[in-house]
Amino acid sequence: MPHPFTPLASVPVDPRKARVHEEGWQSWSPSGAYALGDKPYRPTNDNWATVCYRPGVAVPEGAFQGEGLLALDPGDGSPVRLWAATDPLHEVPSIRLVAEGSVAEVSADGPVKEFTGTDIQSALAEWAAGLGVEAPRPAPTVWCSWYEYFTSVTEDDIHENLRAMDTLDLPIDVVQIDDGYQKALGDWLTLSGRFRSRAGIADAIRARGRRAGIWTAPFLVDPASDLAAEHPDWLVEDLDGGFLHAGRNWGHDLCVLDTTHLEAAEYLSSVFRTLVSEGYDYFKVDFLYAGALEGVRHSSADALTAYRSGIELIREAIGEDAYLLGCGAPVLPSIGLFDAMRVSPDTAPHRRPEADDYSQPGQDPAEFTGVGRQWQHGRLWVNDPDCLMARPAVETRERWAAHVEATGGLMASSDRLLSLDQWGVETTRRLLSGDAR
Repeated sequence: MPHPFTPLASVPVDPRKARVHEEGWQSWSPSGAYALGDKPYRPTNDNWATVCYRPGVAVPEGAFQGEGLLALDPGDGSPVRLWAATDPLHEVPSIRLVAEGSVAEVSADGPVKEFTGTDIQSALAEWAAGLGVEAPRPAPTVWCSWYEYFTSVTEDDIHENLRAMDTLDLPIDVVQIDDGYQKALGDWLTLSGRFRSRAGIADAIRARGRRAGIWTAPFLVDPASDLAAEHPDWLVEDLDGGFLHAGRNWGHDLCVLDTTHLEAAEYLSSVFRTLVSEGYDYFKVDFLYAGALEGVRHSSADALTAYRSGIELIREAIGEDAYLLGCGAPVLPSIGLFDAMRVSPDTAPHRRPEADDYSQPGQDPAEFTGVGRQWQHGRLWVNDPDCLMARPAVETRERWAAHVEATGGLMASSDRLLSLDQWGVETTRRLLSGDAR
């Protein structure tokens, strides 16, 4: 049952100048500062509400709401006020603000502490610094297959781009194979028909002096996968019976792996140990929201505890030296678990997101939330602003490149490298060279 909201503060504001920062639930949830007269970004359909926002949490019309963090600049010269979860790893209350004339009423449905600061970003940064998270190690530079090939990537595409990196003299540390190499979500070690040998590709990457990286969505399971057919008891159950619905993506409904089930946990560990044995040491783990969905698990662990233990299981399997990048992850419960974190929704070759939903792929939403979460960089992890796309077909590629560069975060290229023109090659080389950081 949801907890009732209890009042926290009544704050005088200048309605014309005040700004409110909402912190979204996970990587793709819109996060950033709004004027009091703005309409905050909200889900435009039920599926995106589950996959990209905080599931089961609605926000009343006319209210601002942050998940575990909400900041207010009153706009009258008085200090910024920040309300933050007291135990952000395990309990993330919703914090709500409703402006009525020249007064903002703030409330929350769980325990929070209040802080003050000079501006919104610095107040958030000071709060993050106070958590005592170990400074993240520098991120490698990356080439990723996703934004050119999507799920149609082939082994030959990887080899072509490997050769192009040498030809174009691009300073790429990691070659990361994204979604499309596997037969199905959950069947991570069974190849799709477009790939011949996962270990063979890793060998080829390493033979050229680069590191091998790979994508998984470790908590998602396709109902049509071999895993779901052979081990239905490894899946999280819905509170009302049946399999937990993790949203509709890849064109169909998805289930959730229950990593509190000992055999399911061992399976997932074995997947990552196998990938390490094949030569992979950079791991992008995606769609992590699924691991924190409420449902009936094998153990009595609450959803956030189950999520954190699932990530810790992956880290143990890959080892401390491997690089771990999270995406689609509940933000506050992920603190202390990752080397780098995607801090925005996906970018895209276009600016505007589908249905104007700012959790969906597009350069506009990726920039809005990426800027709003700049305070996290270097304090909680290395920020991943998402990939550079510099090919001529990309809309407003110059503006997108400038955003990626300004973040100083993880630098990753995601073009078919031979499609780059002179500007694309020079920009890609410059951002990957380290000069941008």
